[in-house]
Amino acid sequence: MKVFPRRPAEAPLGPLRIGALARVAGVKLSTLRFYERRKLLMPLERSDSGQRLYGPEAAIRVRFIRRSQELGFTLKEVSAFLAVSDRRGIPTRDVARFANEKVQAIDARIDDLRRMRRAITTLMAEGFCAEDTVCPIQAALGAPTTVAKRTSRASTPTVSRGRHRPSIARGG
Repeated sequence: MKVFPRRPAEAPLGPLRIGALARVAGVKLSTLRFYERRKLLMPLERSDSGQRLYGPEAAIRVRFIRRSQELGFTLKEVSAFLAVSDRRGIPTRDVARFANEKVQAIDARIDDLRRMRRAITTLMAEGFCAEDTVCPIQAALGAPTTVAKRTSRASTPTVSRGRHRPSIARGG
């Protein structure tokens, strides 16, 4: 059975309760609560009955967090980007260095994806790999490269506690 992602609804103009935000952002309630615990998302206020109330821009923030995770960023890295965005000022030296390292890592990932694309295109044009050769896909990604090393935890400007996603080690 094929599972389709939730389609975000249109955001109402007024404050959103957690259920409405979940629908608008296309995520589960537990995801919003998790983001709150990680200090990635905070309600503007609470209603008289104690329910969380979020501004309409919260849906954009939640979708940004979700999409960043899909693209391979850790929540710690997303937190650093949000911290810069929330301050709306000039980034500190640490944040600027972190952002520069992320740009280099993104460029390296783009290079990897381009090599993979060329290899798949070649494979499709030439047919399947012969038994006595190295598959072009393996050759494209298995070749030594000058890839920027993944950002270490120490250089990430914000500190948050909790579980993190394991990083993919790059050879080189």
